[in-house]
Amino acid sequence: MKRRLLLAAASFAASTVPAFAHLDPAEHGSLMAGFTHPLSGLDHILVMLAVGLWAAQIGGRALWVVPCAFVGTMAFGFALAMAGIHLPFVEPAILASVVALGLLVAMAVRMETAACAAVVGVFALFHGYAHGGELGSAGALPFSAGFVMATALLHIAGMGLGLGIGRLSSGRLISRILGGLTAFAGLALIFN
Repeated sequence: MKRRLLLAAASFAASTVPAFAHLDPAEHGSLMAGFTHPLSGLDHILVMLAVGLWAAQIGGRALWVVPCAFVGTMAFGFALAMAGIHLPFVEPAILASVVALGLLVAMAVRMETAACAAVVGVFALFHGYAHGGELGSAGALPFSAGFVMATALLHIAGMGLGLGIGRLSSGRLISRILGGLTAFAGLALIFN
């Protein structure tokens, strides 16, 4: 069972490496352009999975509160970009989110659920703003619906991975290793 889970996790991680650029909304539609947008950046994928893993580590109400806080605040960040409100340090904050959330998982940090939601919310604001900055010719509403769905699915995948790993005897260790690898990947993205 442990070998199968690790193989599935490795296969999933390998399949998330982006092999395509953002879709053209004129050709594929705004919804699909929005849906594929978070899937085309390793930084986004790693953060979404880390949010799900962290929520699974914490358990209880955090299982739905933490990912929902991310999605809701991300939508708010998108609205800020659409309103033309300037948000500084967007890319550095996104890269920092990969490292920080990876470290939170690696250290299995447990806080009050509201504090966890606030932490992911801060990072989500920058992720949403970045999506808004890359809207291009897509329609704002279908594009945002697409990236919200993709983000939620990545959170669910991270939670499923975390809950599945949690059933193994060495699950806590595996989860923490995945967090460490996420933080390391974030550092690699920063210095790349």
